[in-house]
Amino acid sequence: MGTTNPIRGKRELEKFKNYYLEKEKYRNYLLIIMGLNTALRISDILKLRWNDVYDFQNKRYRSHICLVEQKTGKKTMIAVNHSLHEALVMCRKDRNEEDFLFCTHSDPSHAISRYQAYRIIRRAAEECGLEGHISCHSLRKTFGYHAWKQGVPPAMLMNIYNHSSYQITKRYLGIEQDDMDYVFRKIDL
Repeated sequence: MGTTNPIRGKRELEKFKNYYLEKEKYRNYLLIIMGLNTALRISDILKLRWNDVYDFQNKRYRSHICLVEQKTGKKTMIAVNHSLHEALVMCRKDRNEEDFLFCTHSDPSHAISRYQAYRIIRRAAEECGLEGHISCHSLRKTFGYHAWKQGVPPAMLMNIYNHSSYQITKRYLGIEQDDMDYVFRKIDL
């Protein structure tokens, strides 16, 4: 097993994102949308409960997901964007505050395993014909790659990822020769 890759192509990304939506497997769809839009590690995604994203007292979705990252121990606040909000709406149904967002089919009080999350991601990647090593971590890397392509400064991504060095963030972005070629062609002095 090698380094995980971001999903670089927009067409491939759309196909991958919608794989489970078209099959009406909304939990799996939410897993992909959550990973792509929050840049969280899979360990942090799997521990989320419905009360982390939905205010049951006021009967509305939260504007931010607040959590302490398991790996770094740092508190982070992530704005819920439109795509993530729509995916959450699709999945909520009759869930209780303490139910896991990504629960097993038989018991909402038990989260799926990291391995089950990996299988969900791998199946969508394989069915969509994505090349390279696509895993749960690819969702986090895909966020960074597309944010960088849209002009988000690498220093901001370093902060979002809670990385201790710019070198780590640089690896996450998955910058390849064609990305550098584009810059050289664009900057025509």
